[in-house]
Amino acid sequence: MEFNAIKGFKDILPEEVENWQYLDLAFRRLFNAFGFHEIKTPLLEKNEVFSRSIGQDTDIVSKEMYSLQDTRGQVITLRPEATASVVRAYIQHRLYEKNPVQKLYSIGPMFRRERPQKGRFRQFYQINAELIGDPGPKSDADIIAMAVYLFETIGLGGLILNLNSLGCPICRSDFRDELKEYLEQKKGLLCEDCQRRSETNPLRVFDCKLDECRNIVSDAPSILEFLCANCKEHFESLQRYLKSLNITYILNHKLVRGLDYYTRTTFEIQTEQLGAQNAIAGGGRYDGLVNLLGGPDHPAIGFAIGVERVIALLEEKKLMQMKTPDLFIAALGEPAEIISFNWIMDLRKSGIRVETDYGAKSLKAQMKRADRLGAKNVLIIGDDELASSKAVFRNMATKEQQELNIENILDNIRKVLNYDGK
Repeated sequence: MEFNAIKGFKDILPEEVENWQYLDLAFRRLFNAFGFHEIKTPLLEKNEVFSRSIGQDTDIVSKEMYSLQDTRGQVITLRPEATASVVRAYIQHRLYEKNPVQKLYSIGPMFRRERPQKGRFRQFYQINAELIGDPGPKSDADIIAMAVYLFETIGLGGLILNLNSLGCPICRSDFRDELKEYLEQKKGLLCEDCQRRSETNPLRVFDCKLDECRNIVSDAPSILEFLCANCKEHFESLQRYLKSLNITYILNHKLVRGLDYYTRTTFEIQTEQLGAQNAIAGGGRYDGLVNLLGGPDHPAIGFAIGVERVIALLEEKKLMQMKTPDLFIAALGEPAEIISFNWIMDLRKSGIRVETDYGAKSLKAQMKRADRLGAKNVLIIGDDELASSKAVFRNMATKEQQELNIENILDNIRKVLNYDGK
């Protein structure tokens, strides 16, 4: 019997993993430059962590979470997103007592029972950043700029930054009433889910992916017309910061994001190359979430990046190539195999990627393997080379060959590879 992965779950194969590692390292460098520190939270949380923070009326909580009862009857859930878990850890460990402004990032898998499609799986990976403790527009600009720079760092351009403000509970209340009245007039034209949302949480209608509902809300009232004086000043100040950084954006009053905890600033980075699922990053301010989960009334802003979608873009643009060996050592005969095996280990310890063949194969067979692996160079060592104390070094791209003195062979190899040990 042959087993396959569960629908919506995907194996990440060796030729793909290197792309993930490239992304991981590039993002970690920039997080470090922005003063962010990594946090790792459990895959499983109490169900209430998500149901209270994300919202009972959201599709995530009502339809998509993987939940189960443990042996004591407690409902536990595989995390569908990272922010609630990070905030729970922030409260539980009183991180705010160590530093009033915490800048945290996390990388790991999330779980939602959605319909699998291009760039979207039921186990998917997110890179998250959270800035907790500052209420001002400058921290909004800081986190948005970092999200934009992350994509520039890996060579992705042509992306679109959508920007909106959801206001605060005070100004959003008036907008909600106006929107509800508008949707009531169009209720019969909405999908079944949006008819329900129009009653329980009308802002959620903006998040519908169906064209019919999208067309209806295109003429809906704009929340930007309802912002109170404080929210309006906050949003205008944010835009001034972004303009000073030459970060272009589109004001999109229909952008609401999919979670209930967002307030004021919300943003999304989109691409036109992934079809309907065009968002590769999104986030916003969630000033009430820390307090909602039992902590102090601390403001926060953050974002999440969908790793699979970014990888799909990088593969499509062919911006990354699988790493290949710096050197392949073709050894002929047992004495050469033994001595070269020691060379290989020493070279690997110094960071040089070296491969060899594990069997006693002919030179022709070993050269074929080196070519198949994409080795940049080959060192040939056999009885004749040992006798003359000179190994043959071949550049596989130019086909040029030179002899390397076996005495001080490791230094000679590093020199010809231009390897400085960094």
